Amino acid sequence: MTQAEVGGVDERVPGRRWTVRLDPVGRGGVVRVSCSRPACAEQRFPTAAEGRAAAVAHLKAHLRAAPAPRDGVYCACRADGCRTHMPAVGRNPRAEPWRCGGPVVLAVVTDREGRWWQAMECCSRCVAATPGARTVGAAQGVEGQAADRSAVAGTGASAGGGAGRSAGTGAGAGGGVHNPAHAPAGSGTGTPPGRPAVPQFSDHQPITPQFSDHQPAAPLPAPRPAPKTAPARRRPQIAKIAQRIIPNDLRPVELRDELIELGNLFRAYQKRDKPDLAVLADLQERKARAFVAWADATLEGVLRFEAQRAEQAAATIRMQHEQRTGTGTGIAYSGPVDGVIDGDGPAVSRLLTGLTQWEHARAVLAYVAEHTPLPGPEARLAVLMLTLRTAHTGTGNLVGQDLTGLGLTDPQALVEELTGSGWLEIPCTAEELLASRPENPTPITVPSLMPAEDEAGPFTFGKKMRPKLSGWAQRVVSDKKLRKKKAPATTRLLTLALAAQTDASGRLGPGGNGIALDRLTAWVPVDTAELKDLVEQLTAADWLAEADLTDTHLAGQLSERVLPVSCPLRKAE
Repeated sequence: MTQAEVGGVDERVPGRRWTVRLDPVGRGGVVRVSCSRPACAEQRFPTAAEGRAAAVAHLKAHLRAAPAPRDGVYCACRADGCRTHMPAVGRNPRAEPWRCGGPVVLAVVTDREGRWWQAMECCSRCVAATPGARTVGAAQGVEGQAADRSAVAGTGASAGGGAGRSAGTGAGAGGGVHNPAHAPAGSGTGTPPGRPAVPQFSDHQPITPQFSDHQPAAPLPAPRPAPKTAPARRRPQIAKIAQRIIPNDLRPVELRDELIELGNLFRAYQKRDKPDLAVLADLQERKARAFVAWADATLEGVLRFEAQRAEQAAATIRMQHEQRTGTGTGIAYSGPVDGVIDGDGPAVSRLLTGLTQWEHARAVLAYVAEHTPLPGPEARLAVLMLTLRTAHTGTGNLVGQDLTGLGLTDPQALVEELTGSGWLEIPCTAEELLASRPENPTPITVPSLMPAEDEAGPFTFGKKMRPKLSGWAQRVVSDKKLRKKKAPATTRLLTLALAAQTDASGRLGPGGNGIALDRLTAWVPVDTAELKDLVEQLTAADWLAEADLTDTHLAGQLSERVLPVSCPLRKAE
């Protein structure tokens, strides 16, 4: 588009323009869609959303059916007196009038509130200056037509000014202008009618116009083959293990190969989906042996220290594997496990996974046996569960189900006795405590378990161990078959004592030789006659697979279904 100054004489055709509007009709939600083109009838829709969608679809149909923008028209927005074309007034008037420029395009301007859409032909410069305008089409052949006009203008200039510089072109008294219209027939300079006159010269081919003030186009150089790039030099791979570089000159070579292989195996292990403690323990043992040999070869004390750490890690990992599966040799820093010899025994995934946790469970049972403020097995069981809830700081939360689910004869009376003795403190009555729900638990305090200032409490485990022990005890006493049989509190207390005194295979007592009755009755305050009935109840509930009660010991085997809650004893030295 040629530039046109605002206010100048412009005889070009104005650009096309049409508008689609969305207007309300009446007080309801009905809207009207109208188009500025005469052939389009208005439409009505029940909602604004449907009307807006129809208006957009109507405008898109016009855009698809409309021909391409026409080159040579002036901007349609100019006819509306838009702000870009109006002379600037006010404090800061424009120094120069607005000039349109660029190719003619088809643009769409949208109202921010979605009430009207306008399509128009205008120059690209006006589109850029109009807020919210978007270009949807450009004039075809704009660049080619501009190039043709430039070529015609250049032809006239060369023909008028190059007569004195060209030889053999027929220049004479007539001004030295070569007129192709007067060229003789057959000279090759005649122009067919309907085509622009293009000058031809005798020393050039008539295909492309050549002028006296331009050098003939030089032939294009032959394409050069792309230079071959030298292959990138690869740096030698640095072998590492445990963030340590393995020297290339390490001798013997077998040691260096072993270290490199171990490093690769450790990296491959880290990419595994699931851990395998047995494999990791083997790798740590190999690493310990290799680092000892490395330290002997280089006389570096740090490597020997790393070997010791790897050896300790191997032993710890091996022990973890044995605790989780119930198999292995039982050799570890925390002591061997009873009943586990040379990998014999069933593979069991236990709720409490280590010797330390098993010892803590037995320590709580022994503490409660010596510090229960009230006699009887029911008080012993209630005190045990409350102790596990408050063991770390002497405080905790409790709900009624925690006590009513223990099979106690009279839970409310037992709570009142515990609070009356001063062993338990609650901010409400016993009835309110038993009625509390999980969404509103009752805070409780056991003063004897609160650690004094600068002194430790009666237990050595931390706050993360306490919920594990409490969950283990709750799992044992709330066994499904015990609840189905409505087992009393005494039976449930006995299950805790038996689960804490087995070997790894589930046999009762150290070495599977049974539990001494004096030790068992210290934890479960019952006589021998009552103990026989309790053992029969546990056998009927599939807690004991077999049982043999004598005058001195209770021997037997835990059923396979309760092995996960067992706590194997430490192996006798």
